[in-house]
Amino acid sequence: MTDQSKLMSEMNDRSREVFRRVVEGYLENGDPVGSRTLTRAMSEKVSAATIRNVMQDLEFMGLLDSAHISAGRIPTQQGLRMFVDSLLEVGSLNGDDREKIDQTVSSNQTDVTTLLDRVGSALSGVTHGASLVLTPKHEAPIKHIEFVSLSTDRALVVLVFADGHVENRVFEPPAGQTPSSLREAANFLNSFAEGRTLSELSRVMTQHIQDSRRELDVLAQDMIESGLAVWENEGDRTERLIVRGRSNLLDAPSEEADLERIRTLFDDLERKRDIADFLELAEDGEGVRIFIGSENKLFSLSGSSLVVSPYMNADRKIIGAVGVIGPTRLNYGRIVPIVDYTAQLVGKLISDRG
Repeated sequence: MTDQSKLMSEMNDRSREVFRRVVEGYLENGDPVGSRTLTRAMSEKVSAATIRNVMQDLEFMGLLDSAHISAGRIPTQQGLRMFVDSLLEVGSLNGDDREKIDQTVSSNQTDVTTLLDRVGSALSGVTHGASLVLTPKHEAPIKHIEFVSLSTDRALVVLVFADGHVENRVFEPPAGQTPSSLREAANFLNSFAEGRTLSELSRVMTQHIQDSRRELDVLAQDMIESGLAVWENEGDRTERLIVRGRSNLLDAPSEEADLERIRTLFDDLERKRDIADFLELAEDGEGVRIFIGSENKLFSLSGSSLVVSPYMNADRKIIGAVGVIGPTRLNYGRIVPIVDYTAQLVGKLISDRG
């Protein structure tokens, strides 16, 4: 039994009704709800003192809170969570809301980016909240790639596609990377990126790594067979070629040249592995809008809620999401069907465009 189910089982009909009415009152006007207000609304006739006792029990359970002992109550975050999961009555989509959303996306606009911008505007207008739209990953051929270091653990990849589309994705680069190593990775990828999609570029990088590894193995094979060297952690990212009796090689210029070549190949292999990591992280990175200034704190605000729904293509694969961000006292019963309908509509429109 989950914690929420346990709490619900501990509540009788009266405490459930008090809890529901406090939350609904708070969601409607944002104000604390007092016991005297509830005496007029309860389905059974009870005193204000009885309701205050119930409220204190609900506060002890972590579902309600109050500014001070004599004040009305508001739901805690835990209380809101339980209300949404267990007691929320989701209404049908309002006809006016449906019409506004339909009007926004009913044009013959074929550009998906413009369509999703219009969807975001529609959601904001209808819900009076901030909209969130995660767009499908773009799979057109690439024209140019650039990596930009944002901090020690955040980087931005700027993807310029051949059809003129530009996309920014934020990702977490492998540890120890510097702005110069990011620039080097971008230069290397740009040398053969043009005309290839991200997926194709990933396959090319995998082939490059395999080729480098084969060349390294061939060069080291003779040394290993003669007992002069051995692989340590073979196959791992931390593998090394350990050379035994290095002094025996000092009079053999060809072996020294081979060792230098092996060192060069190792460096090349590691560089390609790092770049492959960049590419994989960039490919999986969030196709997010970058918010500047106070907007970038949006999701860390304790007073914010997000209602979001994924949308799918014709193959029933999730390719993006739409949502609404607002205060915790959102009208969830109204917002949920709006977001759900919009997500289904976007999925259908994108599927119809192929």
